[in-house]
Order: sequence, then structure tokens, then C-alpha cells
Amino acid sequence: MTKLKLGLIADDAPVKLTIELPASLHRDLVLYGELLGRIGPDGTGAAVPPQKLVVPMLERFLASDRGFAKAKRGTPTE
Repeated sequence: MTKLKLGLIADDAPVKLTIELPASLHRDLVLYGELLGRIGPDGTGAAVPPQKLVVPMLERFLASDRGFAKAKRGTPTE
């Protein structure tokens, strides 16, 4: 069995998510957005809101999961 960073998750059609985050994680996302805004390419120094960080972070996480990449290569596409 392939070792992934996450456990089994049911397949489902795309949906809009509404989630609750632990306060500490939300604070960290807010801080991350503030830090990203300081070094961002637009130079405005405007903080990036936490909701705009979630998709790129998930994409980066999946891209860095070698077990996922290996399993994805071995999965036939429809």
C-alpha cells in the first residue's frame, strides 16, 4: 500500500467548502498572509486573506507528497 500524508478520503464532486478552523491555525494563516503581503510582487504590503491561501497551500502539499505523485502516476484516467 502507498504511504500518503493523508488517510482515505471519499471521492466527491467539486463543492464549495465551509470549514471551521482552530483559532491557532487561523491566527497562523492570518500571520502568513501578512508576511506574504510584505514580500509580495505587487509591493503594496497588503495582507493576503486566509481564504486565498488555502488552495495554493493544498496544491503545494499535494505536489510535495511523493506517495501521492507515485500513486497518481499509477492510476488510470477516465
